[in-house]
Amino acid sequence: MKLKIPFYYHVALFVLLFLFFTGWEMGAKPDQITLVLGFYSLLFSTTYIVSVFAIYLLNYYIVCPSLLNRRRIVFYVLSIPVSLLLFTALRYLLEEVFVYHTTGFHNYAPGSLEPGYYIRDNFFFGFPSVLLPMLVYISWQSHVYRMKNQLLELENRKAHFALLKSQVSPHFLFNTLNSFYSEWVEKDEQTAADLLVLSGLLRYIITESDKERVPLTKELAFIDNYISLHKKRFENQMYLNYTIEGRPGDQIILPAVLIHFVENVFKHGIINDTAKEASVSLAISDGTLEMHTRNHIQRGENYSSTGIGYKNLSDRLRYAYGDDFILEKTVKNDIFTTRLKLPLNRP
Repeated sequence: MKLKIPFYYHVALFVLLFLFFTGWEMGAKPDQITLVLGFYSLLFSTTYIVSVFAIYLLNYYIVCPSLLNRRRIVFYVLSIPVSLLLFTALRYLLEEVFVYHTTGFHNYAPGSLEPGYYIRDNFFFGFPSVLLPMLVYISWQSHVYRMKNQLLELENRKAHFALLKSQVSPHFLFNTLNSFYSEWVEKDEQTAADLLVLSGLLRYIITESDKERVPLTKELAFIDNYISLHKKRFENQMYLNYTIEGRPGDQIILPAVLIHFVENVFKHGIINDTAKEASVSLAISDGTLEMHTRNHIQRGENYSSTGIGYKNLSDRLRYAYGDDFILEKTVKNDIFTTRLKLPLNRP
């Protein structure tokens, strides 16, 4: 999906506007068609359209993204008279300087070139140069927002199905684990507790991973349970420094994002050597979350390619947060590090 309107769309819009208004004037003045289609009439119509188009581009590509996109409405309103002054100056330069010195003809009568009148008149005629880009920009951003939401929903569903495929009949396992838990709760409380944790992981994957956003507390609880189960696997020989700074509060996040990094530490990293301790750290502050992971690489592992999982994660983050996130990974001296920084939303 293209997030920007191709430039030729803008050109086509103004060509159509030029033809429309020329045809309109011909229809309004059927007895003056020769005058309407005369050389100087078309020449000054062209200089007018060029002036409007130039200020239109200035507003669409610079003013609107800088002020409207950041909700700096007051500054945008203040920019309107500046844009109209630029339109007036450009039109004067084209018509009353270049065209006049080339042909000897003014578009405005000499008496109408008095600065006060000329500026007031061109503020009226120049208004389309600030109104059109605002309408086009807002309409296109609204369209992009809808498309991004649709793509985000699609990517979330893909991620959900990918997680389900990595399990063997999740619903069957979930029900079976509940039966095992009921059987073991009186025989071995610790084993029953571990089964309950595993059941919770499956429940999260099944019920939460296809949502647009989930509470950060649930995502962190999922990671805690995931790490707890791996501690059982390594029988207290797991050397992972896992830290969280800050409070999640009621903030929400894209689901099944953080687990990607934690899972890679266990899947590809060395975590059973006290001299090569791995680390996963999260910092929550000022409506943002920053995550760092670090692990030594196991022999035979190849980190030279991004992999499908990394690409899918990048796509999901881009659809969800646009350019408002940082995703980095590095390999140096057989140490693999990642960094993720993204904004947290509130429900």
